[in-house]
Amino acid sequence: MGVEGYNLERAKRRGIMIMKKRPLNNFAIIGAGMVGTAIGFLLRKTGYKVIAIADKSPAALKRALQYTGGETFRNPREAVLEADCILITTPDDAISSTCQKIALCPAIKGKFVFHMSGAGGLDLLESAKKAGAVVASIHPLQSFSSIDQAIQNIPGSYFGVTADKKAQLPAKNIVRDLGGIPFLISSDQKPLYHAAACFASNYLVSLMNAVESIYQAIGINEKDAKKAYLPLVYGSLKNIDNSGSITSLTGPIARGDFGTIKKHITAINKNLPQYSSLYSSLGLITVKVAQQKGTLNARQAKTMNAILKGVKNEHTK
Repeated sequence: MGVEGYNLERAKRRGIMIMKKRPLNNFAIIGAGMVGTAIGFLLRKTGYKVIAIADKSPAALKRALQYTGGETFRNPREAVLEADCILITTPDDAISSTCQKIALCPAIKGKFVFHMSGAGGLDLLESAKKAGAVVASIHPLQSFSSIDQAIQNIPGSYFGVTADKKAQLPAKNIVRDLGGIPFLISSDQKPLYHAAACFASNYLVSLMNAVESIYQAIGINEKDAKKAYLPLVYGSLKNIDNSGSITSLTGPIARGDFGTIKKHITAINKNLPQYSSLYSSLGLITVKVAQQKGTLNARQAKTMNAILKGVKNEHTK
């Protein structure tokens, strides 16, 4: 065999390998919101074809079309006809009803149907499974405040993958092609998995809002407050990244500084009592972390807990 023949045969083998790795090609996206639009863009960028997008909102379809291409539909059943894989990216509460609609389409048999809910299991796709589809869930462990930011943030993110046995490999391949890192999680574990994500992202935002409110209460505006506290937050995250959460704990609870905690409590109760319970709850968790770190002994922890629980009880009277 000459060089040209060898290269042709090698290319054919490589093509077969690619086809085995990526059996899915044509995608339909049901739900043209922020995540669905961003995923559609990234699928298209990596070489998949987004042939259809469906949404009730004409405005959402018009916006998504610029990112994903494909044909637009108001009826999700029409969108699934030519697709190999259907991604349901509606709000969580609409996933099951949307799936029931597309499951009525005879063409659903043998297709892959994925949803992208963080807390929802495969039970949301039961109607499609009964109709002969293969089902899975892929959830990016990431936060998005816009389509463009989602496109930027998704590559490099971890994805929780919950899948039927037949869907595991295709789901992992899709995640990897999106630039993500897949890890398997069971349907039963998903609510806790997603609750942890909410603590890490949503509640962090709420906590920073509380920080800003406290600074504003002493006359520092929001812009200056962010300049003041963000380096502290970034430094703490860097410490956690380098050393883990327990080793990274600092501050008055870790030092057993009862007097400082009492001063905090007095000031918060006087000026911002709506944050008293939050301060107490987080403090009680911090006591446990300080004990794990070894900077608080049992006697000190008991005293600190009594101070913090006293605040909580006072606030709930």
